[in-house]
Amino acid sequence: MIEATRDFVCIRIDSYESEEAQKIVRSYLNGRFENTAFCILSPDGKERLSASGRGPNQALGGDLAGALNQIAKKYKAKDGSLAAAVPDFPNFRLGLNVASADQRLLVLVSGTEEELKTARKTLPAVSNDAEILGKFHYDFETDPSSWKEALSGKTAQRGIMVVAPDAFGQEGKVMKRLVLNSNAAELKKALLEANATFAKETAKKVYSEHVRAGRREGVEWKMPMEYGEDRDGDGKIDFRGPPRRER
Repeated sequence: MIEATRDFVCIRIDSYESEEAQKIVRSYLNGRFENTAFCILSPDGKERLSASGRGPNQALGGDLAGALNQIAKKYKAKDGSLAAAVPDFPNFRLGLNVASADQRLLVLVSGTEEELKTARKTLPAVSNDAEILGKFHYDFETDPSSWKEALSGKTAQRGIMVVAPDAFGQEGKVMKRLVLNSNAAELKKALLEANATFAKETAKKVYSEHVRAGRREGVEWKMPMEYGEDRDGDGKIDFRGPPRRER
């Protein structure tokens, strides 16, 4: 997933969703696989502009702001920030789950590829607006079956839907729905209103309490790739927990 800010682009790799993504992480960690990796790349994503490691301190040292500013000076923006690409999850299931974890609303844009063209042209200016930026997640879908069973509400139908995820990202409720050719002003107004309501009605999660509640309710999140890290770089996820004793 790509998240755009006014100054740089951050790529959140879905490392437990595909083997290909894990290979990308390993390429920055000398063959190891861990749950975070950091590196600054050129705008085309090909040239490494910094060292790589688990996080920015390892790659850039202590003066992060200074290092970032030096790199940024070499790459001037060719267009305004309002034209930056809209983040898009690889699938609705993951988008809803991450939105729940981040306690953000998910903007689900559903229609045929042809129908989505108008929304793709309108949404960048809205998603990168100073009042909107960083407050929502986004997902574009052409197959209604990917989200239909997980959403409730009379407005759960094709269009631009503002979805409030449940506590564990398993289901969602459509708070607002707009047509795909809505203009930027309409979209911004709807998003701000929905976010204000969501913030007012949603209690901030406490991690330890949230985990206990999930275990009590038997909530389980299954990922395509085995969960864990390969810190020794042998290509296999490290053994988790003490070995069992033979009886």
